[in-house]
Amino acid sequence: MKLKRIFPMMLMLASAAQAQTSPDGQLKAIVECENGKPTYTVMLGEDAMICKSPLGLVTSVGNFSEDLKLVETSAVKEVSETYTLKSSKQSIISYKANEQTYSFANKDGQKAFDLVMHVDNSNVAFKYIVYPQKDRLSALVEKEQTSFTMPEGTTTFLCPQMTPQTGFARTAPSYETYYEYDAKMGSNGHGRGFTFPALFRVGDKGWVMISETNIGGNYCGSRIEYTSENTYSIAYPEESEFGGVGSSAPGIMLPGDTPWRTITIGRTLKPIAETTIQWDLVKPQYEAKYDYKYGRSAWSWIIRMDASCNYDEQKEYVDFAAEMGWEYLLVDAWWDTNIGYDRIAELSKYAAGKGVGLFLWYNSNGYWNDAMQGPKGKMHRMITRRQEMAWMQKAGIKGIKVDFVGSDKQQTMQMYEDILADANEYGIMVIFHGCTLQRGWERMYPNFVSCEAVRASENLAFGQYDNDIEAKCGTIHPILRNAVGNMDFGGSALNKRYSKGNDRGTTRKTSDVYALATAVLFQTPVQNFAVAPNNLTDAPDWAIEFMKNVPTTWDEVRFIDGFPGKYLIMARRTGDKWYLAAINAEEMPKTINLHLDMFPVGQELNVYNMNAKKVVKQNKKQTMKVTIPSNGGLLIY
Repeated sequence: MKLKRIFPMMLMLASAAQAQTSPDGQLKAIVECENGKPTYTVMLGEDAMICKSPLGLVTSVGNFSEDLKLVETSAVKEVSETYTLKSSKQSIISYKANEQTYSFANKDGQKAFDLVMHVDNSNVAFKYIVYPQKDRLSALVEKEQTSFTMPEGTTTFLCPQMTPQTGFARTAPSYETYYEYDAKMGSNGHGRGFTFPALFRVGDKGWVMISETNIGGNYCGSRIEYTSENTYSIAYPEESEFGGVGSSAPGIMLPGDTPWRTITIGRTLKPIAETTIQWDLVKPQYEAKYDYKYGRSAWSWIIRMDASCNYDEQKEYVDFAAEMGWEYLLVDAWWDTNIGYDRIAELSKYAAGKGVGLFLWYNSNGYWNDAMQGPKGKMHRMITRRQEMAWMQKAGIKGIKVDFVGSDKQQTMQMYEDILADANEYGIMVIFHGCTLQRGWERMYPNFVSCEAVRASENLAFGQYDNDIEAKCGTIHPILRNAVGNMDFGGSALNKRYSKGNDRGTTRKTSDVYALATAVLFQTPVQNFAVAPNNLTDAPDWAIEFMKNVPTTWDEVRFIDGFPGKYLIMARRTGDKWYLAAINAEEMPKTINLHLDMFPVGQELNVYNMNAKKVVKQNKKQTMKVTIPSNGGLLIY
């Protein structure tokens, strides 16, 4: 009798609100189960940053979003780790967090899932562990009820999801639409929600970034949809993605984990720009078989387009890369027919003699879009892919850029992972373009370089409007897109016009100093710069000097100040050398008093501003008053 009376009391206690705090006590996650429905709330101090929001899953083995009971809450477990990550924004990463597990059972009393909640001083992250039901040891996750209800008055900085099978040669979606800036809640993008990462401004209380991590072939990529008042919910890929091939619902073994949903929170943008949560929660999937080297890369296509893919012009660019002291050249589309495999091998040998390695462009397509550029039909199947990579290794090719994937389905994610795993066997680094957002891949796959997953530099060549708003877009990418991973943007053009002769095509509106500043602000370990051979004579000497020596790998990042769409100031450190970079997208010049405590008193500082360079000595107050012109930049090192 006593046991029967105590057990319902235990369930009542377990179903009450359970609060978990960060190590510093400022960030708090509250898990509840009300009327059989699990929810969570996230607080920063006394402020709700995520209001009470639904949790749960609908699967092929049961609906785990209602008629549930919170039956057990584990003790809080302290977790910490220090690891190295030489390809990203911070080389040595240490974190500490509190983790707690909440166990939910269905109405029959059978365990449905565990909710694992990770809380550190800037992040809340959680995942589900789904359990077998009777004799079922696998499941499709048909829908995730996970949602994010924002406080009233929150504004958004979101990138609308593209319509599947649209855009160039039916290659969408590929994360390449324009961001909305400080927009009111209520819209659903272009009708299909928004891509990760998603940024929210909670009035004067702070900022929230939502994303996800630890996704390879184990799951699909997700997005968020506006589903009800102030609420954004997880949405899976659409059936029509990837040419309609594959399921939009991911499959998992049971017991099996879902990806981590991550929420980064701060009073300012500093915790968001500097977060490492996307790597803290993942583990390497394999060891690096080779020692991968990073660096600067020349790239003819952005200025000279398809016509430049011929042997003579690519050899010219090899010579240009060598003169710049750069490590790589990216040979873009059509090389297989316009140059040929034998002459690419010849070009690779010539380049190696000058200390330059080659990256080769590939079309990912097998059967899901109409992109015609070659080489195609090489990357989507293991047999042809490994044959191609064996040839690359023999020819001395250092990396590939794989384009036109256009889906977040689990089948697509498996292809990304398979390309990376096979490439590692042959010493090949991998850049993805026209693609999804990486989700922890810098740490998961050691030969992974970067993804595009942004409206990148090619659009500056395609249309004037992108040039007109280049600086505005530049102010958000280092805060948001780069916050969750390396970004293959391909910028820093010094041409005034996007053409071989620098006399036609779209017109660049940003300054030369802006171009140099984004070489620091936009982060990826292999930078495909838009600088061209003609810039050796028609660009300022100080600009070429800087581009010859700009680093591409960093040990530390520091957010200084900024507001997306207006201006941005950040600093990056490599070794003991700091680079401070700033850009201004506002209509008027911006005057700022900078506190430069990263530079010691008496150090001679190179200052690039107002399209000129000067050298000044750091003063005793370690301050500098600067004015950044509209569409201009600032660089100090």
